Amino acid sequence: MKNYTITVNGNVYDVTVEEKGAGAAPAPAPAPKAVPKAAPAPAPKAAGAGKIQVKAGAAGKVYQIPTTVGQSVQAGDAVVVIEAMKMEIPVVAPEAGTIASIDVAVGDAVEAGAVLATLN
Repeated sequence: MKNYTITVNGNVYDVTVEEKGAGAAPAPAPAPKAVPKAAPAPAPKAAGAGKIQVKAGAAGKVYQIPTTVGQSVQAGDAVVVIEAMKMEIPVVAPEAGTIASIDVAVGDAVEAGAVLATLN
């Protein structure tokens, strides 16, 4: 047995580690399991598939996408929500239509003026 003192984020911990004998064989690795193949995901609509572009007003990170492709929206409805400067900023539909494509995913970093989605 060996004793160690470890400091993590200013907290001090005393740790005891058990040593295995030098002649001990390592534990065998588990046999790999077969992974079933997943069905291919449906092809998403091509980026920029619609005529009306929904653009980011500020740079930030995509926080939420409350809409789906094919959903009808009215002017002013939130299409994507961006997190910028610790605020949630909804990016709204400029006019009524149907979501033709969503060109970002949650967690994506976006620049101001980037096309986030399109409408028809």
